[in-house]
Amino acid sequence: MRKFTMFAVGTALAFGISGAALADDGTDVKKGEEIFNAHCVACHAGGGNVITPEGKSLSKADLEANGKFGEDAIIEQVTNGSETGMTAFGTMGILEEKDIKAVSKYVLKQAEKGWE
Repeated sequence: MRKFTMFAVGTALAFGISGAALADDGTDVKKGEEIFNAHCVACHAGGGNVITPEGKSLSKADLEANGKFGEDAIIEQVTNGSETGMTAFGTMGILEEKDIKAVSKYVLKQAEKGWE
């Protein structure tokens, strides 16, 4: 059963049927979710922050309070990291600019609707 499922997924992707959720500017928010789950979830599961949990989560309220509720602010944070230990995913060459943009769109979407 699993092999069939993987085959079906692979076939769908090969034909461009990815179920991608695109932002208004064409950014692939689903890809942002995948990147977030691969690189960010260890510290930010459910929109939290395991390093600095008080006031530094990815909730809309915390992002707004810290001047980080916006695409440019999140891109800056992900690109350059922080003094509290967040990896500089852009300047270290871990993620490309388009991937960082996708992550920022995903984080904003989740913050708007409330992390689960």
